Amino acid sequence: MAVEGPSGAGPGERATMLEHAARLLEQSGVTETVRIDVPPRGADEAGDGGVLRSGVEPVIPALQSGSLFGDRLGIEVVDAQLLQKAEAEVILELLEKIDPKAVVVVFVSAGSLPGALAKYVRAAGEIVKVKKLREKDAGDWLFSEIRRRGLRVKPDAVAALLRKFGSNVASLARALDQLEGLSEVTVRDVDLRFANRPDEPIWLYGDAVFAGDVGQALRRLSDFLVHGHPLQLLAFLEGDLRRRAMAVSAPNMETLGEWLGQSGYPVKKAWENRSKVSDSSLGKALDALARADRIMKTSPPEIQQLTLERLTVALCRWYGGPRRA
Repeated sequence: MAVEGPSGAGPGERATMLEHAARLLEQSGVTETVRIDVPPRGADEAGDGGVLRSGVEPVIPALQSGSLFGDRLGIEVVDAQLLQKAEAEVILELLEKIDPKAVVVVFVSAGSLPGALAKYVRAAGEIVKVKKLREKDAGDWLFSEIRRRGLRVKPDAVAALLRKFGSNVASLARALDQLEGLSEVTVRDVDLRFANRPDEPIWLYGDAVFAGDVGQALRRLSDFLVHGHPLQLLAFLEGDLRRRAMAVSAPNMETLGEWLGQSGYPVKKAWENRSKVSDSSLGKALDALARADRIMKTSPPEIQQLTLERLTVALCRWYGGPRRA
């Protein structure tokens, strides 16, 4: 069996993946679980056997011997997408020999499992897919969890929790643990107890800018800069502007894909957006980004923050203003 989440899964997705894995093992009737955490590539040396790294080696005796007490043993292989080819081959060879009544294996993978192993799991077991969490997903989860716990949380407090923790449902769960003793949770309770800001994907900021929503874009900017670097933001905006400019010149979507060296959704999105911003606005955006880049590399942090705020407001106006004829 396997639980497969999105590539680069964040804390919220990982928590959901591990919950699914625990549920699969419980439903399989295991009485004992051995957890194997696959180390990152290059972060661990080969063990005594010379094929598997020391962090992966314990999977061999677990697969070969099963439970010491004759019960059903569960093996949870976390970050299985990081298994090296030789390691996956050794595990696959052992899987083909185990007694499924004695041993149950669940792979937890952020992205696809190594090829041969993925093929085996698809043919022989169950795969649970965990999608990338969006803010709406986290909101749905939060409302459901509040009802399950029987908490009374005011609507503005719910919104404050989502602002502070974003799509990280693991942190939201811990926050609810701390709020359970209150008769009613208010926004003041949330603000007093939790000072953090969410570590959000940069596209949330981009969506607000491209929609011309100044208030939302400035909030997303503030949240992003708690964890991210200003130059990441500029690189993101420059990449988007480049795609928009090339889409204006491309005769069709296929040609645009060739120019960008990409395919799929990014190309389709750029093609569909090609008429949403005027030529003059694209020119102004290019000039503003060039000036902002110079300021970022030569000015103190307080000037950088102000520059990004002004840039954000200007881009909202240009991207959300008059469309191409």
